[in-house]
Amino acid sequence: MHYGYIGLGNLGGHLAASLLGAGFKVTVHDKDRAAAKRLLALGAAWADTPEALAQACDAVVTCLPSPKVSELVLGQMLKTLRPGTTWIEMSTLGRDEILRLAASAAEKGVRTMELPVTGGVHLAARGQITMLAGGDKDLFDRHRPALEAMGDKIFHMGPLGSAAVIKVITNMLAFIHLVADGEALMLAKRGGLDLGQAWAAIKASSGTSFVHETEGQLILNGSYDIAFTMDLALKDLGFAMNFGREFEVPLDLATLTHQTFVKGKAAYGGDAQSTQIVKLLEDALGTDLRAPGFPARLE
Repeated sequence: MHYGYIGLGNLGGHLAASLLGAGFKVTVHDKDRAAAKRLLALGAAWADTPEALAQACDAVVTCLPSPKVSELVLGQMLKTLRPGTTWIEMSTLGRDEILRLAASAAEKGVRTMELPVTGGVHLAARGQITMLAGGDKDLFDRHRPALEAMGDKIFHMGPLGSAAVIKVITNMLAFIHLVADGEALMLAKRGGLDLGQAWAAIKASSGTSFVHETEGQLILNGSYDIAFTMDLALKDLGFAMNFGREFEVPLDLATLTHQTFVKGKAAYGGDAQSTQIVKLLEDALGTDLRAPGFPARLE
């Protein structure tokens, strides 16, 4: 199976490298050719355009920053994708968006599987990220070896659109946990506790979370470097708000978290790290949340 991979950013570069490491033939493209340097050294082929990549491959994986970019790239690929090939979309899209774009692909005889991921860039680098697939089961089974090369927890959520819903839910929870963790660490700091010990105690308690155990370390280091921006967080929280309205579920905590991230973007900019949302509290109280011994990046 010859895979194409478009979008070689913080996440996509690691996932494409995992495909190469598992022995798959991979052709890559990114608007910045420099992003492909490591992959070309690992044996990937380069395509100058999405059209050229699509023409050469049996399946194309995209990992892109926004629905607008996904639609643009798909339109380019559909000029040359052969009937019977597969588009695997790893970008975070709304359910309606993935269904609409998949319908456009189907008109050209191209089948679609959505495959958003969760767990963080550091797990993608290890080939241990969680993969959430939506689409026909036979398509999932056909590409499962490639999925297993990229991740170690793989869930077929159901028909196309299902993965978009669960991805938004997991991200919504992560952002709620992030804001809550900042408040918890600040209580510990202002209460006179050693923050390193407080972090370890929370990690061993019923109050722990994946966010506390990972992003909490970057807050205590002061780097905040999770490779995920305020703009991306707001995009995902916007999807959650839309689902809340559509499914008639009141999302009180998610709504407050969304409002907090709007303030975070206003204070630090859309390109700021999403973990800097905790800095709103640090700045308001004039109290930082630093502790020695924590990493600047997760490995």
